Amino acid sequence: MSQVERVGMVAGEASGDMLGAHLIAALKARRGSMLFAGIGGPRMAGQGLDSQFPMEKLSVRGYTEALRSYFELAGIRRRLAHAMIEERPDLFIGVDSSDFNLGLERRLKEAGIPTIHYVSPSVWAWRRWRIRRIARAVDRILVMLPFEEPLYRKAGVPVSYVGHPLADLIPFEPNKDEARAQLRLPSGKLIVALLPGSRRSELHHMAGAFVLAAHRFRQEVHDVHFVCPTATRVTRDMFEMAMHNNHRTDLPLTLLFGHSHEALAAADLALVASGTATLETALFKTPMVIAYRQSPISWAIMRQMAYLPYVGMPNILAGEKLVPELLQDEASPQALSAALLALLRDGAARKRQIERFRDFHVLLRQNTAEKAADAVLEVMDARRG
Repeated sequence: MSQVERVGMVAGEASGDMLGAHLIAALKARRGSMLFAGIGGPRMAGQGLDSQFPMEKLSVRGYTEALRSYFELAGIRRRLAHAMIEERPDLFIGVDSSDFNLGLERRLKEAGIPTIHYVSPSVWAWRRWRIRRIARAVDRILVMLPFEEPLYRKAGVPVSYVGHPLADLIPFEPNKDEARAQLRLPSGKLIVALLPGSRRSELHHMAGAFVLAAHRFRQEVHDVHFVCPTATRVTRDMFEMAMHNNHRTDLPLTLLFGHSHEALAAADLALVASGTATLETALFKTPMVIAYRQSPISWAIMRQMAYLPYVGMPNILAGEKLVPELLQDEASPQALSAALLALLRDGAARKRQIERFRDFHVLLRQNTAEKAADAVLEVMDARRG
């Protein structure tokens, strides 16, 4: 194909950067002449995306955090929309980050640029009214979870179920010994992974509780070693500061920059902040406890709008409380430690989690990047045709 096709893309956090990078690679494998520009992180940039703003600017979570950044984010979105309407790419793909992307997608769609949203917002859990907003903003939505597809079909939104790329990337039988050797973790110890979140706002609310929970757990289980992968240098510094502020620099802990998959493969148990990491943990077949804390105002608003009794993806997929969830005030160091200890001592509960995690892996392994690329090219070709 002689014409160079141009695609706008925006991802706002590490998980979206991974999704976007795999989609770019799959699209380039089909049509090597494509050019990509917008906002992304190092993985998308590595695949050739020209990122026009730092992705970290978009990485906010919770209502109060978003309000503090509102004017800066609105300015970025306005400038990006103006540039794309002038340049008129063949297609725009918003990767997750729906609070930022849906408004941008609607402006571009109204200007005649085809739009795709990749990853459904949690409309099945809360804010179901957003399906109408999504319908006005996109020409198609690509969803990762099988129960999302009928929700959009019923609402008349063009939709494609593409599975979850993590299920393609993560081996069905992770090699625990190899991961431990790679991370130089001590042999003969119980390994517990601590994943307190990838955003600064999450570390602000959860790092201290995770550190103190680890300390309490160690008082009961002496032969333990903790491993904590951090997403950025800032979040790594925040976790170290939480250890220092809580006088727990003596924890037997390996603090990593990146390497979350190796940490989860190596672990016997995990304490995980609610989010994509809970699905990653499940796909690594690592028994877990889910925790979440955010600002009191954000929590109060979210509780008013929630439809589902669970926040963790393993529980949503299971349709039951398969994994313990400790949220907000319940997520005290004492309660988190007690939940980990209870899971350690309950072999049947660990086995039940692992068996269901295997089921999830089979369900979600759909060759996602290829299916997503098929859907993207179908929209582009239909528009051109």
